Amino acid sequence: MFDVLMQTPIIEIFDEQLEKYGVKLYAKREDLTDPVISGNKYRKLKYNLIYAKQKRFHTLLSFGGAYSNHIHAVAYAGYKFGFKTIGIIRGEEIKPLNPTLEDARSFGMKLHFISRTSYRNKNEQQFIENLKNKFGDFYLIPEGGSNSLAVKGCEEILMEDEREFDHICCACGTGGTLAGIITSLGGMKKAWGFPVLKHGEFLKEDISRLIYDYNKRSYTNWDLITNYHFGGYAKYTFELISFINRFKKAHKIQLDPIYTGKLFFGIYDGIERGFFTSGEKILAIHTGGLQGIKGFNNRFGNLID
Repeated sequence: MFDVLMQTPIIEIFDEQLEKYGVKLYAKREDLTDPVISGNKYRKLKYNLIYAKQKRFHTLLSFGGAYSNHIHAVAYAGYKFGFKTIGIIRGEEIKPLNPTLEDARSFGMKLHFISRTSYRNKNEQQFIENLKNKFGDFYLIPEGGSNSLAVKGCEEILMEDEREFDHICCACGTGGTLAGIITSLGGMKKAWGFPVLKHGEFLKEDISRLIYDYNKRSYTNWDLITNYHFGGYAKYTFELISFINRFKKAHKIQLDPIYTGKLFFGIYDGIERGFFTSGEKILAIHTGGLQGIKGFNNRFGNLID
């Protein structure tokens, strides 16, 4: 699975609003990479898993919240490729487990719940050493999967002949996916990140650091659009939910309320406000994460069709 260069299709989206403003919108269907390790999670894990195999690690350990796409993907990757997996989960254990964590446990992941206060120390060396004393040796994958190997994997989202767009847009959680897209573009065109958490401006520093750690370069052809978080991570409004359901009905493409729904909503709103203008071509990266819909509906009621 991971030893091939995965290419996903790009499809054009047609509707009256796009036609009215003369903007062409395309979706890069990264959600089709794998039924379980979906979208950018596939890209971020690819070279991390290859490295872990080469270095003969037997256990993967990572961090995430109770509904984390990343935790779900790491658990399944371990199951499929022969790693033990440990998930350090933010917050206390709530039973029954939500669908995300139930899946992770069924894939063999050992779930370890810690307080939100302790979770803030996840990047501290002493905290990691304490985890090694508790669990033994492991290969550490950071929260969200974003490191230099993830940037390398996300560089492969765009093939060489797929970069001829005026704007490339993607949702941002930890910034690794956008960092890979930026390095792939090599300073050409314009890349836009849509943070899904409140006060996402801090991601600029994180993304710049990820890029520099990867190739010792910096780029100016990118920026963040920070006003489509809908109140913060995993927050939503009924306007967003309505948009997601209408979009699926019109285009037969499922969006999720955490990442891709906010991305596409922001793009359409930007078109209407004149941020994207007539004659321009936009590529939206559909980063998957659709497993989270089960947990979202479980938590808030069956809002997503």
